[in-house]
Amino acid sequence: MDLVEVLPQRLHMLRFPIGQAYLWQDGEALTLIDAGHAGSAAPVEEAVRSLGLDPRRLERIVLTHCHRDHVGAADELAGRWGAQVVAHRLDAPVVRGELPVPEPVLLDWELPLYEHGLTVPPAPPTRVDLEVEDGEVLPFGDGAVVVHAPGHTAGSIGIHLPRHGVLFTGDCIAGVGRVMLGVFNVDGAQARASFRRLAELAPSVACFGHGDPLTQDTAATLLAAAASEPSLP
Repeated sequence: MDLVEVLPQRLHMLRFPIGQAYLWQDGEALTLIDAGHAGSAAPVEEAVRSLGLDPRRLERIVLTHCHRDHVGAADELAGRWGAQVVAHRLDAPVVRGELPVPEPVLLDWELPLYEHGLTVPPAPPTRVDLEVEDGEVLPFGDGAVVVHAPGHTAGSIGIHLPRHGVLFTGDCIAGVGRVMLGVFNVDGAQARASFRRLAELAPSVACFGHGDPLTQDTAATLLAAAASEPSLP
């Protein structure tokens, strides 16, 4: 796992072989946006300590959606450090293991990528302490706004920190090679609409579930990429 500074003293990316998570700091209080795959709790804790921070100050883990590469380590981390697990109401039953993970509607070129993505272990059933809806504000980052961004999954969310100009997009948007619509969506039309909605927030920093964060010309790049996506699936 690689640890990459995005904003000094505030934001780091934790990059796994597949996917990534983000660590946000409010002083000594910590928030994880996603948690990596099952078995990655120890590297996450090591990364936190390497920054001179205390894993016991992990207050919450916000899950952008229910997929295994984002949820997998959440249960172990939350159980060990008492963090609150947060997810959208529509994905929470999947995170808890009450419903199956929804199958995406795959385009032909996505088929081999999807098989590769399944190489990480399935996520164990994970408790959800707080189910959120669009527009709710979470107590970190000077007010973290939940943005419902369905399409990748029904309960996919972005997290917007307007006072810091930071947007966590989950897998709705990807930054692999270029900024683009994320892959493996259950509803392509919804995903494109969510892409446009997130882009219109005009952040200065965009943190993707896959791909390097965007830190320069971010708002214009997101808007241009969203506009280039067709309106139909």
